[in-house]
Amino acid sequence: MDSEDDMHDANDVESLEDDFYSGETEDAPMDYYSDYDDDAGDYFDYADRIESRRPEQNFSILNEYDIRLRQEDDITRVATVLSISRVPASILLRHHNWSVSRVHDAWFADEERVRKAVGLLEKPIVQHLNTSELTCGICFESYPHARIEMASCGHPYCISCWEGYISTSINDGPGCLMLRCPDPTCAAAVDQDMINRLASDEDKQKYARYLLRSYIEDNKKSKWCPAPGCEYAVTFDAGSSGNYDVSCLCSYSFCWNCTEEAHRPVDCGTVAKWILKNSAESENMNWILANSKPCPKCKRPIEKNQGCMHMTCTPPCKFEFCWLCLGAWSDHGERTGGFYACNRYEAAKQEGVYDDTERRREMAKNSLERYTHYYERWASNQSSRQKALADLQQMQAVHIEKLSDIQCQPESQLKFITEAWLQIIECRRVLKWTYSYGYYLPEHEHAKKQFFEYLQGEAESGLERLHQCAEKELQPFLCADDPSREFNDFRTKLAGLTSVTRNYFENLVRALENGLSDVDSNGAAFSKATSSKNAAGSSKVRAGRVKGTLRTSTSSRMNDDNHWSCEHCTYANVKSATTCQMCYQPRR
Repeated sequence: MDSEDDMHDANDVESLEDDFYSGETEDAPMDYYSDYDDDAGDYFDYADRIESRRPEQNFSILNEYDIRLRQEDDITRVATVLSISRVPASILLRHHNWSVSRVHDAWFADEERVRKAVGLLEKPIVQHLNTSELTCGICFESYPHARIEMASCGHPYCISCWEGYISTSINDGPGCLMLRCPDPTCAAAVDQDMINRLASDEDKQKYARYLLRSYIEDNKKSKWCPAPGCEYAVTFDAGSSGNYDVSCLCSYSFCWNCTEEAHRPVDCGTVAKWILKNSAESENMNWILANSKPCPKCKRPIEKNQGCMHMTCTPPCKFEFCWLCLGAWSDHGERTGGFYACNRYEAAKQEGVYDDTERRREMAKNSLERYTHYYERWASNQSSRQKALADLQQMQAVHIEKLSDIQCQPESQLKFITEAWLQIIECRRVLKWTYSYGYYLPEHEHAKKQFFEYLQGEAESGLERLHQCAEKELQPFLCADDPSREFNDFRTKLAGLTSVTRNYFENLVRALENGLSDVDSNGAAFSKATSSKNAAGSSKVRAGRVKGTLRTSTSSRMNDDNHWSCEHCTYANVKSATTCQMCYQPRR
């Protein structure tokens, strides 16, 4: 998007942010990089500092091998500490949701009770004398000892009946992991060794799969990635950060708490309400109420799609009536105002007959328009994010290698482009969810609403500049035949825009997570707003040679008389502008 203001070169490096966000004109671009040195060492120093600033990851992504390794390690730890074999250790862990500490605590507190609960018997319940044959407890046939199998309880069943019992249990689902003796009065566990001896190869694979999945599904600190077709699992340690966003290796990001798409800084409750509202019939009913009226005869809702007030209901009703007063059209004509007016309606309206109905219809219409405003912007940023994801994949698959050849630079020195696109994708996600936050922000809290729209507008403005730079200004270098010195200037500009856009969105996220607490009851922004603004400007991007004067007060810019906020996109425009410089909507 083109901007009206020039960017100026000055001596204060901490003001990088304001200069980037003030933009430039196509006709008179300024010299951003007058003192650029050829080795670009400053850029890489800056990149290292950005990398060190990133918060430590509070989750781990596990593939099948990692899961199996951790599972085997937990079984070994329990077996070693409790001095038991691995098979009963596995049973204990499954019963205690794969928590090693819970197994230890329960075992040392009351070993006998734990053994009884999980079915680990120390000695058989049924004793068999030296008989040559035993009777199966299911089919009641007599078999030699070689054809009989028993769990730890000693109840005898023939191999054929055991195979049928185990196969049926495995095919019934994961409940087979807690399989017990077929005797209804016996709670002895059927261990994995018996499963491996008696089950078919197919059933053994199913059982092993259930066992592996139970390590994730029964463990409170791990979950499967909810993306369709993804087989990665995630272990999570919330810590004190309060950030529940998780990014899987499949490139899908989700909230650990509610498993919806990642939605920081909006809380899970707001997201649940927003998703329900988007899918619920309530908006259909609002639209019907706002744009239709019931037929006076059959009560079906009718939308007016022609100019005159003469309405005819659809068959089989076919009732003709007046759109305004809902009276029979046979009672209307020239004496009541003709086809485009209704004297009866006007008279009744003055008497207050239609006040309640009109008020409800107007409220429904306003509610629908407000919802549409926020939903369209929510959906638009979602579409932009999907497009940015596709562009990033294209960049990584094709353009980076091509650019490396054209500019004669290793791909490692082009990481700034990938970082810019990753920042765009993340910012689009954040911006998308801020619209659901804005929708549920109470209307009566005017100061918070104004402060929120200001922060949102500033962040959105910066994102548009970054997106344009990454999408449009890179194209000439991809189409070039020879290396260009201007590419180093582009590198500096894109890296700087990435940094200040990140800072703006960090401030926005922080403010929303704090409930916009920087605003007091009188509607003024506290000094925290100023400090957050300064923090965004103080990134000291040495790679960028853009320097200028930082406007030090967020509240002064929000409340001064030199700007007006666009009602359509919330962008803060200069007072003299008659149309919004962001969305080109006329000033209202």
